[in-house]
Amino acid sequence: MLRSLHICICSWLVIMSSVGAGAQGSEPRTVDKGDQSNIDEAKQVAIRSDAEWSTLWMRHGGERKKPAVDFSREMVVGVFMGSRPTAGYTTTILSTFNKDGKMLVRYQETIPAKGTVTAQIITSPYHFVAVTKVTGSVTFEKVQTEK
Repeated sequence: MLRSLHICICSWLVIMSSVGAGAQGSEPRTVDKGDQSNIDEAKQVAIRSDAEWSTLWMRHGGERKKPAVDFSREMVVGVFMGSRPTAGYTTTILSTFNKDGKMLVRYQETIPAKGTVTAQIITSPYHFVAVTKVTGSVTFEKVQTEK
């Protein structure tokens, strides 16, 4: 556990130094997270308007109520892990960093350990967060986990 914490802290320091001076980290606010999305391909999204959010939400959640987001000051970033053969898979947006109107989104995917007993159900893990809106590009970086 300490080794994982050390790796996580070191990774954070590396990212902060690579993003550079003047970068702002923003605390992502989870809008929705789960393991049952209707989107079954792996993808990352950046949504900047209510119209885009409505279109994506219908595809993702069908008739479920769409979470409210203030698109005048926020945007939604999301990660879809894609279809998986069992339970036990998750994806999590860890952090976002803003600099010069651009954003770096760091996320992690977790898979069940070998030999783990899991429910035999197809899942499609996802995570949506609301963050301060940026006008520039949004880049996603998958963080590797130690095994």
